[in-house]
This record gives sequence, structure tokens and C-alpha cells, in this order.
Amino acid sequence: MRLLIIIAGAAGLALALSSCGGSSPQSTLQSIAYGDPAKTYLGMTRAEIIACAGQPHSRYGSGEGSETFTYRYSGAGPVPGAAPKSDDKKKPFGGEKKGSKDWTCSASLVFEADRLARVSFAHREVRSPYAWQSEKDPEKREQLRREPVPTCTFSLPRCTR
Repeated sequence: MRLLIIIAGAAGLALALSSCGGSSPQSTLQSIAYGDPAKTYLGMTRAEIIACAGQPHSRYGSGEGSETFTYRYSGAGPVPGAAPKSDDKKKPFGGEKKGSKDWTCSASLVFEADRLARVSFAHREVRSPYAWQSEKDPEKREQLRREPVPTCTFSLPRCTR
């Protein structure tokens, strides 16, 4: 009986999640089941990504015929936003002003032959789950050990596939 309740709850959760986002229920369920949140976006063109995620924070060539877009965001994933704030503008030669800390996650989208091939994402304050072991202060060590490692999620909420 307990197993039946758990299965029914999981199915209900999957159904509820599949109704969100703008992608088909089947593709949402597949991305949850397979564990790769970027899988549904692979194969999209640069133009399609820019249309639904906005202009990237930075872009650079990463080999012959490939380019990497970097997005900074908070929440589930990059979405087109308002114009950059005055303190969010870049300094010459690629540096940034100190005030541009209104993001928590960074995603790198790698395009090969104009198609999205890979996505990697990480929290701005990412740290190893074992970082507490190298802390000398016993109080800070215990605090680091108990506190969860910061993580990010990734989706392109305004992209339909």
C-alpha cells in the first residue's frame, strides 16, 4: 500500500512538472528521467538560443567552427532581461566592475557548426563537498561540513522545443 502511494505521488509530481515550461510533457518527463536538464535544447541554433535566452554575457571562439556563449543568471536559467545596469557594464579589456554580483549561476553553451552541442553550468560560489576537511578552524569546519554545497538548475524557460 505504501509503495502504491509513493508511485502515485511520483506520477503526480511528474505530471505537474510536465505541465510547466512550454515543452511537451514527454520531453519534460524524459529530461527528468534521464537527468540532463540541457538535453532538450541540444541541436538548437545560435539564433534560436539568442531569441529565447537573450544576448549572452560573453561569447568566445572555442576551436574551429565552435563558439561558447556564457550566461549569468539567477533562478532556473537565462531569460532575456532588461538593459544592463550601469554597474553591470564591463571594464575595458574584459574585466568587470565589482558591483556586478546580481547573479548566482553561470552557464556555458558550446555551439559546434551553429548547433548547441554541450551545456555546463555551476553556482558562482561552488565549492567542493570536501572543502570542510581543509578548514583549520574547528567551528568553521563544522559549519562548512553541515551546510549544503551551492548548486544550480538549468533550463531555458522561454525556449520551446
